[in-house]
Amino acid sequence: MDTATHFVMGLGLAGLSFVDPVVASQPTLAGAVMVATVLASQAPDADTALRLKDNALYIRNHRGITHSLPFLLLWPALITLVIGPLFGFTELHDLSHIALWSFIGVAVHVFTDLFNTYGTQAARPFTEKWIAWNIIHIFDPFIFGSHVAAIILWISGFVPPAPLFITLYACIALYYIWRTLVHARLTRKLKTKDIHHSPGERYFVIPTISPTRWNVVKAKPDGSYIIGLLNSGRLEWFKHAVCSTHPAVEHSKSHPDIKAFLYFTSYAVAEVEELPSGYIVRWGDVRYLHRKQFPFVAVLVMDSQYHPLNTYVGWLSSEKLDERFAIDPGSMKL
Repeated sequence: MDTATHFVMGLGLAGLSFVDPVVASQPTLAGAVMVATVLASQAPDADTALRLKDNALYIRNHRGITHSLPFLLLWPALITLVIGPLFGFTELHDLSHIALWSFIGVAVHVFTDLFNTYGTQAARPFTEKWIAWNIIHIFDPFIFGSHVAAIILWISGFVPPAPLFITLYACIALYYIWRTLVHARLTRKLKTKDIHHSPGERYFVIPTISPTRWNVVKAKPDGSYIIGLLNSGRLEWFKHAVCSTHPAVEHSKSHPDIKAFLYFTSYAVAEVEELPSGYIVRWGDVRYLHRKQFPFVAVLVMDSQYHPLNTYVGWLSSEKLDERFAIDPGSMKL
């Protein structure tokens, strides 16, 4: 989920913590738990700081080890050791409540991230496979809006926190189940809905911010992809993405930034633009589609001898890409 949603979920878990009679009976402990759940809901995304050093490093590691199984315990331990004494709690009995709700905050963060297209390496250290279930958009209006509404009701004092947030999370659990069932049904029916289906083709249904609109990726046996849109049950195909076989593509794979991009995604295709003095290789992740473009890219500019001149990894439109590199086709001046 996005940062704002994780934040309101941290506050929501603080409200839910009032089901714990010890937390509910001690205002100071309740305050400590609130700070802990908010921190815990953000802690796995601490790797965002890598962006300050290098965008490719961030792409390679974001939602990696910080979302792994060992960190499910490490983050709560660190938060408890800091927050407990800060609020004057040193006894194991009190610290255990802070640790419990910190763990819940971290676990909810990692678990909800599994439902996005970006995915996580939540099974590390057993595997570095990216797990992405493609069920919930990274920003879901219902999840965010329902949390905001519940928090407002809590702050205003209209509804006690325990029954309020029990109801909220019961509804959200049902919402996740509903979205999972819808995703499974749509994926299962795509073969019959697609009149151009051929044996060996695989379908991936990608959520958008709208519950009735889904991006669709059809992986063909030859390694190419057909990109489409499923809108209120109507399937439309509009792009065939084929990875270029130009020698520049193979050379680009040895660059660290391109390696980082390909480590993250298995759904990338490359296109090559030939210039008088070199090449531009643009890798795009076909899972992300906006205005019929792939904005999540890794771009490498090379001279005619395939020596790298400039690179970029991240989110960028075609127009912004041209502005960023400001390429003069005649001189390859950057």
